[in-house]
Amino acid sequence: MEPEKLRSASWFGRKDKDGFIYRAWMKNQGAPPDMFDGRPVIGICNTWSELTPCNGHFRELAEAVKKGVLEAGGFPVEFPVMSLGETLIKPTAMLYRNLVSMDVEESIRANPVDGVVLLCGCDKTTPSLVMGACSVNIPTLVISGGPMLKGHWKGKDIGTSDIWRFDAAHKLGQITTEEFMESEACMARTQGHCAVMGTASTMAVMVEALGLSLPNNASIPAADARRKVFSQLSGRRIVEMVKEDLTMSKILTRKAFENAIMVNAAIGGSTNFVIHLLAIAGRIGVDLNIEDFDKYSQGIPLLANIQPSGDNYMEDLYYSGGLPAVIKEMKSIIHNDAITVNGKMMGDNCAAAEVYDRNIISTMQEPFKPESGILVVKGNLAPDGAVLKPSAATPALLKHSGKAVVFENIEDYHARIDDPALDIDATSIMVLKNVGPKGYPGMAEVGNMTLPKKLLEQGVTDMVRISDGRMSGTGFGTTVLHVSPEAAVGGPLALVKNGDIISLDAHERTLQLEVSEEELAVRKAAWKQTETMQTRGYVHLYQTHVEQAHLGADMDFLKGGSGSKVSRDSH
Repeated sequence: MEPEKLRSASWFGRKDKDGFIYRAWMKNQGAPPDMFDGRPVIGICNTWSELTPCNGHFRELAEAVKKGVLEAGGFPVEFPVMSLGETLIKPTAMLYRNLVSMDVEESIRANPVDGVVLLCGCDKTTPSLVMGACSVNIPTLVISGGPMLKGHWKGKDIGTSDIWRFDAAHKLGQITTEEFMESEACMARTQGHCAVMGTASTMAVMVEALGLSLPNNASIPAADARRKVFSQLSGRRIVEMVKEDLTMSKILTRKAFENAIMVNAAIGGSTNFVIHLLAIAGRIGVDLNIEDFDKYSQGIPLLANIQPSGDNYMEDLYYSGGLPAVIKEMKSIIHNDAITVNGKMMGDNCAAAEVYDRNIISTMQEPFKPESGILVVKGNLAPDGAVLKPSAATPALLKHSGKAVVFENIEDYHARIDDPALDIDATSIMVLKNVGPKGYPGMAEVGNMTLPKKLLEQGVTDMVRISDGRMSGTGFGTTVLHVSPEAAVGGPLALVKNGDIISLDAHERTLQLEVSEEELAVRKAAWKQTETMQTRGYVHLYQTHVEQAHLGADMDFLKGGSGSKVSRDSH
């Protein structure tokens, strides 16, 4: 791209009073005159925050990116956006995903940047930054923060998925409170996001499979020096992307989205992948629907033996060949000609990859599990669909009928789940209402409800659980999630009563409430909304405009984008 055609030229290339102002105030930070000679200005969108521990090392990564940008003849400028720390934010980080996407979109469009590097790691930081950048559509490259190293406790490797196991063991008195607390530091012992294939790692895989990052983005550990090298090389590459005018819309084609779904199946990615990829597709203008996740997952087995679907950790995936090695195993089914940020096709990027450990990366012919990916079930309980992750489920429960044990909201669940008088047994189906996009609000990760203590004491380890909420990518179990439409808007889930029979047949893709249409009509007529709408601020905006889960839970007015043109020039 010629210097005069750069976006930044309309700021820094001017010879008038306005150009004086733009350049002078940048120079007060120590920028020499030649930074304004027409070189590409690269924005580094940083989600560093001490309240987002997964992204706590991003200052170092940003410096590595700057080195690369300068080496390639660009002008790096770092800027912050709201950061979403999954572990601390209440009521749920998902409530603010769309808000951050607005922050990112407007920060990019309003400022003199020609290309942007997105620094993201913790769960929602990746989709929110990608969504916002899509709506501007300038050359963009993603760098994930990388997974933390696996933990060690009492001679065993541990990771985030063990939290659920430790919690159950603590409730049963199998480990003491002191041991429970001791394991905390043993698990989260280095910088980085979750060491397993939770949502953060799934998002890192997603951007690499979409072609938005350089190869091996997904699995280089945060503590590994090669993560800094990767960031420096990314800084070099984004400058070249600007010169080539390689925008997001040229990379995020329909083929790219299909590749991401297929790769997500092979690595046993989080169910949250569905809701985020749908939202990204809506921003870039690719026609994607919830059925596509089932369609393109079918027939793809589990190739990556990583928790929670498998036994190992993200660092093991890297040492065994990384995501390029997994994608190479899939070369007969993926779109090898999909373009990526380095200007090469996906197949070319993975052609030289090798598998160094078949205990971590399997072949398509001899996979770790025959069924993986995302199943989409529909029926009178979920007319617009619900999702289930078979690789994290108990096979015997994928076809199951049982009586409903209903919790009207998360407070009801917490109040009654360990009540010895709760009428529940191992064959029951737990139903949690009003934890969807509008109802919670924000669609919290509470769908993998902890089982009642009295059943844990009986040795029960899994039950069918159904909700309009989400679950952590580190979680597991036979959980039906994202039921749409949600209970808070009067969806069929709102009409379920204790004792109703629910039938799940994941193999046939059905979820049925065994209640007559006549009875459901009576219940619907009597239904009254119980979850209240907020009356002010962002939460009011969110509840008023958020779409249902099967559409990606984006806000209706954020679909598509406004491009990179600034609407008015006030100077």
